[in-house]
Amino acid sequence: MAEMLSTFVLKPGAIAPDFSLPTPDGQLVSPSDVVGPQGLLVVFASNHCPFVIHLADALGKFAAEILDRGVGTVAIMSNDWEKYPTDAPEFMPAFAAKHGWSFPYLVDETQEVAKAYSAACTPDFFLFDAALRLAYAGQFDDSRPRSGLEPHGGDLAEAVRRMLAGEEPLARPYPSSGCNIKWKPGNEPN
Repeated sequence: MAEMLSTFVLKPGAIAPDFSLPTPDGQLVSPSDVVGPQGLLVVFASNHCPFVIHLADALGKFAAEILDRGVGTVAIMSNDWEKYPTDAPEFMPAFAAKHGWSFPYLVDETQEVAKAYSAACTPDFFLFDAALRLAYAGQFDDSRPRSGLEPHGGDLAEAVRRMLAGEEPLARPYPSSGCNIKWKPGNEPN
């Protein structure tokens, strides 16, 4: 299992890149459809990555908690599912349901949205305020598969707390770590 650390290219305060992506059943969703009155969490995820599987249940609970506080959530699957068939759109609804994801799980077939967000791995987290300005890009928490730590969402919870309180964001958030995004041949970001 290769671990990849996300690199932050979107700077704090940057506007969320817009998108219109389908759910596996073809319903188009954009940030304006899911942003809550207080903000939006964008998560790049996949079905097969051990890092995503490790925290998937906790993410479902976390998303429900922040929704109650006015922050919507959306997950995006950008992997090349021809090489990683368990990430194919037909398997995404069952994965989301199994882990209690009540938020949209979208298909980025062209991988252009992952590039626009500078997503590097799954999971990769981007928290935006109500004006869709980047408030946080970093890890969910310090737990990892086989670390013995249960996922708790501490880093992301603190980022949400600071954003909602109008406080300064974390000065040096720890980057997300996980499986690198599985780019289609010739589609790797520069």
